[in-house]
Amino acid sequence: MDKIKILWVDDEIDYLKPHILFLEKKNYSVTTCNNGRDAIDLFDENNFDIVFLDENMPGMSGLETLSEMKEKKSSIPMIMITKSEEEYIMEEAIGSKIADYLIKPVNPNQILLSLKKNLDHSRLISEKTTLDYQKEFRKISMEMAMVNTYEDWIELYKKLIFWELELENINDQGMIEILESQKAEANSQFGKFIERNYEDWFAPKADKPVLSHNLFRELVVPEIVKKDKPILFVVIDNLRYDQWKIFESVVGNHYKTEKEVPYYSILPTATQYARNAIFSGLTPLEMEKQFPQYWKNDPEEGGKNLYEAEFLAAHLKKLGLNITQDYFKITNLAAGKKLVENFKSLKNNDLITVVYNFVDMLSHAKTEMDVVKELASDDKAYRSLTLSWFKNSPLLEIIQQAQNLGFKLILTTDHGTINVKNPSKVIGDKNTSLNLRYKTGRSLSYEQKDVYAVKEPKKIGLPTINMSSSYIFAKNDMFLAYVNNYNHYVSYYKNTYQHGGISLEEMIIPFLILNPK
Repeated sequence: MDKIKILWVDDEIDYLKPHILFLEKKNYSVTTCNNGRDAIDLFDENNFDIVFLDENMPGMSGLETLSEMKEKKSSIPMIMITKSEEEYIMEEAIGSKIADYLIKPVNPNQILLSLKKNLDHSRLISEKTTLDYQKEFRKISMEMAMVNTYEDWIELYKKLIFWELELENINDQGMIEILESQKAEANSQFGKFIERNYEDWFAPKADKPVLSHNLFRELVVPEIVKKDKPILFVVIDNLRYDQWKIFESVVGNHYKTEKEVPYYSILPTATQYARNAIFSGLTPLEMEKQFPQYWKNDPEEGGKNLYEAEFLAAHLKKLGLNITQDYFKITNLAAGKKLVENFKSLKNNDLITVVYNFVDMLSHAKTEMDVVKELASDDKAYRSLTLSWFKNSPLLEIIQQAQNLGFKLILTTDHGTINVKNPSKVIGDKNTSLNLRYKTGRSLSYEQKDVYAVKEPKKIGLPTINMSSSYIFAKNDMFLAYVNNYNHYVSYYKNTYQHGGISLEEMIIPFLILNPK
């Protein structure tokens, strides 16, 4: 293996001879220089792996030398070494994207630690992460065998997400495949848990998690009645927990988390059911009964989420909350930009509700567009695409404006989504719903092991089109494929993101309360 090449620039380089000998014994190659101008010439002519740079030198200062070197090769790590502890020098150096900052006198082990941190960083993290996950694997497997409450499932799922995000940074395909199989096993167990317990959650006084139709009353209303800050309530459609975790740090530049409460989406984990339930505070069955003018069942023509603003207004009135509020649904870039422009005019509102639809559009685009299939080929790529969108979206600008105006931010979603891999055959009549993760209709024929079948939908708060209608919900990573034209159907929908069924990804979703920094 080639030696690591170091350029060390210091006007008192002769005094550092013991340090240089120490590094050479450790098999590093060190080139020395005593001024900035010569250092830049050496830097141009050679391929160094890292640069140590004294700040206080006659002629060109360390900061000036750093600036010129960064312009030429910005990716080379630069370590600033200085006698000065003045804050402005530290700030300038950090602003110039130095890799490390050391105060003289430095000892050889400090130098070695900085080298390892900057050059062996990836390898050391990779080895440690792999070792830690190997230890944790057994623990998670044991927990999975014993998990028996909705709280336990939340904790287990958060643990799996943590390791998924840790492992994706270290390119160890073997470990990633082990985690994937552990996630698949978790989803298999979770499906059985939901089958055993879901109906009980709709009984009076049941021990149950926060569900979509209780979310607003249980978690948003207490923040409204505090009246300490105006509230921006953002619902990002189709946002999984791992996607939230990937852009949490971006939101963290503007807001600090006060409370994180994962909650459960109702079934079907589909927008028309789950998001309407959030705003109305009602189950779909109650919506159909109390607001027949707003509710549409699956096979009926027309939009299924056209009345969220009306549902919200009715809900606030029922709760006796007489507040100033506005509702916005953002489905395209122009609408997002318009809200950014007008946001300041809403500063006297008690509540601003924003439904943002991008992630849902992304998952549908993956099904329909080859270019998005390439860009979001797996969960890691899907997360990356979501992060890229968020960083450049009007939504981030809206959040920044809300911070400046002192708004509390409440951020959540209606349901998640899962990458479907395995088809399951289903037969239904022409009025059967089209969703790939759940079906409702009469005379449904299906593979029993692949689904959670509900013969009496009213027991889980769902309406029926006629007396003999039932629901089936796909479990694990199954998708429901009609027997007619089966092969075409399977090849078209395999490895696409779908929602409506039962999985950790679809059902356990984030709810955050954040305060402006």
